[in-house]
Amino acid sequence: MKALVYMKPYRFEYTDVPDPVIGKQDVLIRVKACGICGSDVRGYMGKTGRRIPPLIMGHEAAGTVEDVGRHVKNVSRGDRVCFDSTVYCNHCESCRQRDYNRCERRQVLGVSTSDFKRNGAFAEYLSVPWWIVSKIPDHMAFTQAALLEPVSIGLHAANRTPISSHQTGVVIGAGTIGLCIIQAAKQKGVERIIVSDINEFRLGLARELGAHVVVNPSQSNVKETVLKETNGKGADVTFEAAGLAETFQQAVKVTRTGGHITVVGLSEKGINLDVQQVVSREITLRGSYASAGEFQDCVDLVSEGKINVEPFISRVLPLSHGQRAFDLLHKGEEDLVKIVLEP
Repeated sequence: MKALVYMKPYRFEYTDVPDPVIGKQDVLIRVKACGICGSDVRGYMGKTGRRIPPLIMGHEAAGTVEDVGRHVKNVSRGDRVCFDSTVYCNHCESCRQRDYNRCERRQVLGVSTSDFKRNGAFAEYLSVPWWIVSKIPDHMAFTQAALLEPVSIGLHAANRTPISSHQTGVVIGAGTIGLCIIQAAKQKGVERIIVSDINEFRLGLARELGAHVVVNPSQSNVKETVLKETNGKGADVTFEAAGLAETFQQAVKVTRTGGHITVVGLSEKGINLDVQQVVSREITLRGSYASAGEFQDCVDLVSEGKINVEPFISRVLPLSHGQRAFDLLHKGEEDLVKIVLEP
């Protein structure tokens, strides 16, 4: 089969590779569309340590079932499907409790570390266990279905957060995940959402998708804006989706006493945190990683038009143009959110 193989920082090769092998509980999927994640771009730069070449990246994908192992359940040849990016064992204690993203033996599609290597979906075919697969309706385009994975991350973050009606929420970072969080938080009941980002194009998308107020920190003071919009109290819930030390610190500043911060961004490992503020104002911090069984809910929300992914899709290119797509996203010279590749 043909695949886009990451060979070294900033370099891919579109080449022939062996077809994937399917086991007794595996599903062979013919990939129809696969989105490029921000983590893929950072991996292409060689900066994460989680994309050790040679590797087939790609974890935001959808396609059709080509073949199934003899012990596969609930999936048949010809089904239109999407699938989780986390390959969980389905047997450990975390999996039994439906905390699939905490699986003791989890792997991630398109990721290679010192502990594991799992080729991903920038290829014509992919083999995955049946229990991470979800069916999609006939009217859903594969390009839309490829974005169900980031939607699931946004919904999981909202599910992890104690949300109630009449709350004000802040979303820091209006990339794909942040834009998903905006919509998921509104579905969960957040009344007013303030979004912060330095990219005016993405702030426009945030407003289009339900943000009530948008603020560019390079032009305005985010804390002052949030306090003005909340009668001096601060946000009830804050989602940090940029992954930078300064945006994490910003999240603490804009959250009210007794409020909640859910951290989704993954870029920086070390930050300076004003712990005194967290303690004295009893702010609750929680992490949110990947998703944990939200895929079917995401299929329903996108299918019913309650979450809109179409504005994310900036371009659709053939998989053979993968090098060009990564170069475009890395250079950042155009207003791009998501490029979807089609094998």
